[in-house]
Amino acid sequence: MTPEPTSLAGRLLVAMPGMGDPRFDHAVIYLCAHSEDGAMGLIVNKPTPEVNFPDLLDQLEIVPGPETRDIRVYYGGPVEGARGFVLHSTDYASEGATMPVDDDVGLTATLDVLEELAKGRGPTSSLLALGYSGWGPGQLEGEIASNGWLTCPARRDIVFGRANEHKWTAAMKSLGIDPLLLSDAAGRA
Repeated sequence: MTPEPTSLAGRLLVAMPGMGDPRFDHAVIYLCAHSEDGAMGLIVNKPTPEVNFPDLLDQLEIVPGPETRDIRVYYGGPVEGARGFVLHSTDYASEGATMPVDDDVGLTATLDVLEELAKGRGPTSSLLALGYSGWGPGQLEGEIASNGWLTCPARRDIVFGRANEHKWTAAMKSLGIDPLLLSDAAGRA
């Protein structure tokens, strides 16, 4: 009898040193969905220096209000790079458009959340990601088994915090791992 796979949705993926794909070097990914059909997540520690929220609003012809918050724009992953996703606290939900990930975090990929953020309303905590990280059936499990990723609980300060340069280290330390002691060589005992 094969046990049911455990969903990793609502957890963090933390890239191990030596990750073969430079797009995921020191990446911290919040997993939004995970099932036998595959997985989807957003990188939460790689802001895009070439795109900012006011310019994005201008491009989308959304007029910002005087209460517009400073929302960081992130590189969410290599899939569908022109598509935007807002990861946010559950104090906001767009009817029929927000996908609850867990009790604390939701995901919305429609313009209405951007319009609310532009007016200074919307979710208390949020980040905007362009593109996403995706895996086919069994692919993520294989990468974890090959020492490509660690998983840990998602802490609000890591997901929504502004100290992006410290998120990877904080995620490792939340697992009791000193990143300075990690090797980038994988092996089997």
